[in-house]
Amino acid sequence: MQNYKELLVWQKAHHFTLKMYAVVTSFPKEETYNLTSQIKRSASSIGTNIAEGCGRYTQKDLANFLQTALGSVHELEYQLLLSKDLKFIDNELFVELEKEAGEIKAMLISLIKKVRFEP
Repeated sequence: MQNYKELLVWQKAHHFTLKMYAVVTSFPKEETYNLTSQIKRSASSIGTNIAEGCGRYTQKDLANFLQTALGSVHELEYQLLLSKDLKFIDNELFVELEKEAGEIKAMLISLIKKVRFEP
């Protein structure tokens, strides 16, 4: 078990979630229970799963939760693309958010490999 708050990937995911919550405030009201809600769930799921995994007793459990967090990043990437295509966000913001999501993905993949293959 380790303190998730000390993990750089969790810190980055947490700040990214806060940013996503701010981004969706400009979405149309009719998206409140659709895309807005999905984005909030996907974004918060990243940090949530990192935190939950850190509370588990085995490396295998931690790796599984990190894998779920990685899946949430992929889900969010599609939702960002959809948001751009629906003109809810502009291309500049999309590129910025996609870059941040990619950084979180890379960090998660690296951590998953470390956890899975560390004795």
